[in-house]
Parts: sequence; C-alpha cells; structure tokens
Amino acid sequence: MMRRILYSFVLLVMVLLLAACKSVGGAKGDNTGQLGSPLNRESPADVYIDLSKVYLREGQLSDAFKNARKAVLVDSRSASAHNLLGVVYQRLGQNEEAGAQFRTAVDLEPRNPYALNALGSYLCGQRKFEDADTLFKRALNNPLYPTPWVAWHNAGLCAEEASQMDNAETYFRKALQVNSNFSPSLLRMAQISFDREKYLSARAYLQRFAQASKHTSASLWLGIRTEKQLGDRDQVASYMLKLKANFPDSEQVRYLDGAK
Repeated sequence: MMRRILYSFVLLVMVLLLAACKSVGGAKGDNTGQLGSPLNRESPADVYIDLSKVYLREGQLSDAFKNARKAVLVDSRSASAHNLLGVVYQRLGQNEEAGAQFRTAVDLEPRNPYALNALGSYLCGQRKFEDADTLFKRALNNPLYPTPWVAWHNAGLCAEEASQMDNAETYFRKALQVNSNFSPSLLRMAQISFDREKYLSARAYLQRFAQASKHTSASLWLGIRTEKQLGDRDQVASYMLKLKANFPDSEQVRYLDGAK
C-alpha cells in the first residue's frame, strides 16, 4: 500500500513540475509579493530547469540531476529549481536530500502551492500525516492555485495512508468538485465505494474513469470484481478480455481464474 501511495505522490508532483514548474502569480513582472515572494520572475535557472524536465521525462536521471543542480547553483533563490531538484533526488532514492530541497523551496516561497504540495507529499511518505495535511491545505488556501484538485487528491492519498478513510473520501470528493474528470480521484472513489460494498457507486465511478482516461490494469481488475458483485457476467467478460489484451503480463491477469 505504502509503495503505491508514494508512487502516486511522485507522479503527481512530477506532472505539476513538468507542466507548470514556475511559480503562480499575477501578471508578469508583478513584484508585489502577493504570494510571499516575487513571482513569475525570469531567472538564469530557467534554461537548466527546462533541460532537467526533458531529461526527467525521458528517464535520464543523471542528466536531469546535473541540470537541476546547475539551476540551483545559478539561482539559489529559485523555488522551482529547488523543487525540481527535490523530485530528481526522490527518483534517485535519496529521500533525505529530496526533503531538504522541498523545504528550501517552501522557505523561499511560503505560499507557492507547487512547493507546498511537493513537501506535503514528501512528509506523508515520512508518515508525518498531520504536517502533510497542513501543507496541502496551505496550498489550497492560495486562490491563484490553478490545479487545486491535485492537492485535494494528494491529501486524500495521505488520509488513506493514515487509515482516515472518511477524510480520504471527503478529499477525493473535493478534488472531483473542482475537476469532475480527474481520473486518479475517480479511481480512488471507485475503490472506496467497492470496499464499502457500494457496488453501484463503484460502477458509476469506473464508468466516469473510463470516459476521462484509458483503463489501467488496476481499474480493469476493480471492474471485474465490481461487476461480479453486481452479477453482470457480460461486463465481467468484457473487462477480462480488455485486461488480457492490454495488460497480458500484469499481476492482475494472474488473478483471473479466481474471478470467474
């Protein structure tokens, strides 16, 4: 469970960094400090940040690390550079170094939602659940945060890890209130509904998931078990065929005999 949760956190942090690594603020050149520091400022680190992100996407961690380090060296005040270096350290399995970079990013920009979300995810991985929850909510308090559903989702994952399932459900619902097609939260709600024996609800969330995203081996396996509980043999067979065709080497395929 812990490995799955942490992997989800890392992916979400990476998505944010790769899609919108710069700080969120007002108009370009606005140095009013609305979010705690000058925002959207041009930095000599930007070129190295962009290069590091490309290498990170391609899985070239050595080059990603070199460029993230250069970004920090040329502009030690860049929260984006420290945040990205933290992600690279995480990918390299150097969690202590990653945590130090995430903390530095938050120190530099205390209201930067990306930095707060990244540090919150890191602290949850260290089982500091209350501290993590506080950071997610600090990120969400920023009205200029363009992707609040990510912080709500990460808060939900953290609540799950803390065995606070009521809170987890609340957070996932919050994520879906602001982005009804956010597939990770749809899948978590499907799983929670299944675990609570609300099979029609699980089916509905899985249908929404399939409309928003491509099925995964995990979502297909959940679909098989859900439709088995609902007695729909045709749908069970359909999910099985998709699982075998699209994920023939997955762990879930090995469970199929027991699902018939």
